[in-house]
Amino acid sequence: MRSSAIASAAAAVLALEGLALLMFAVIDLVGLGAGEAASLSTAIALIVLTLIGAAALFAFAAGTRRGRTWARSGGVVLQVLAIAIALASLTVPPVPWPFVLGVGIPGVVGFVLLIASTRIEARRERKADAGDAGAGDRPVES
Repeated sequence: MRSSAIASAAAAVLALEGLALLMFAVIDLVGLGAGEAASLSTAIALIVLTLIGAAALFAFAAGTRRGRTWARSGGVVLQVLAIAIALASLTVPPVPWPFVLGVGIPGVVGFVLLIASTRIEARRERKADAGDAGAGDRPVES
């Protein structure tokens, strides 16, 4: 099945977010190697969890590109989480605006694109079902 331009854009946002998480994991890994970690086990756990999140985002991007519902729903959950984190960071004095905007804007854009992609896919399925129903009304000759 061919994906829509909106699904491709949603997949691109998810992939870019995955790339950003991957870069954070590399930065944390470099910091760990430089001895900047207060707790080795905590630093390793954070790096592993960040890599798992990046892998999930890449999987959701690939699935969204292919029109898979599990990928869109997983992507929506992560976008809502990103928006919640961005909004929660508004309570930290002083407000870390680069973080708020860097996490919040892609979260909102990804959320909107994923919802739009879902609606387009549902519309396509309804049209396909309507076309199949019309073909089944004809009598079969034997």
